[in-house]
Amino acid sequence: MRELVLDTETTGLDPNSGHRLVEIGVVEMMHGVCTGGHFHKYLNPERSVPAEVVAVHGLDDAFLADKPVFAAVVEEFLQFLGSDRLVIHNAEFDLKFLNAELALLGHPPLINPVVDTVRLARAQFGSAPANLDALCRRFGVDNRNRDKHGALLDAQLLTEVYGHLLGGPQVTLDFVGGTTTGAGGGQGYISLAEQANKPLRQTLTRPASDQELEAHQQLLTRLKNPLWHQTPQD
Repeated sequence: MRELVLDTETTGLDPNSGHRLVEIGVVEMMHGVCTGGHFHKYLNPERSVPAEVVAVHGLDDAFLADKPVFAAVVEEFLQFLGSDRLVIHNAEFDLKFLNAELALLGHPPLINPVVDTVRLARAQFGSAPANLDALCRRFGVDNRNRDKHGALLDAQLLTEVYGHLLGGPQVTLDFVGGTTTGAGGGQGYISLAEQANKPLRQTLTRPASDQELEAHQQLLTRLKNPLWHQTPQD
């Protein structure tokens, strides 16, 4: 199962007021493990960035002046996302901006299934603080380099937080034949009930390849008098 942990930085809080994206960071996970694949772009928002927002993420007009506009990277971005599940902290905010940028270019909104980790944290911890820094502290995730917000850095931190929200960073690899399906397929948000009812220790499966299955069968033929061929003595 491929999941994409996504974060954005913007010029403000509301695209309907003319605010735009200035950074997109996406980290690829496969069966709960980061693959090293990622998408990361700084963007020229084609407007000024307010000083109070620069204080949050550090991306000022001078830095962004020579960066590409969203239209120049949109196809690469959409191709990287594909139709796979998105994992986003406070997903409504990021999706609002992404869909506004897509609408400006005549693209339809994103229809990927979405896990909102704020909702997932609320389902587990009630009214306790659920911002990214608070969850990093709760789970012992090292966020010392987060002196300012950054889309790629925050997406990387969220991969660790997400693992803890699913029960811990350890996963069980079950090498089986056939295909693997992830919970919550289809469009829209993964339901709160589905998120909250996941077992504390999630078992993630990866199908064995044809080569692995063949190698396993060859190994079995070389074993002499294996235990499963022995008849128990009365």
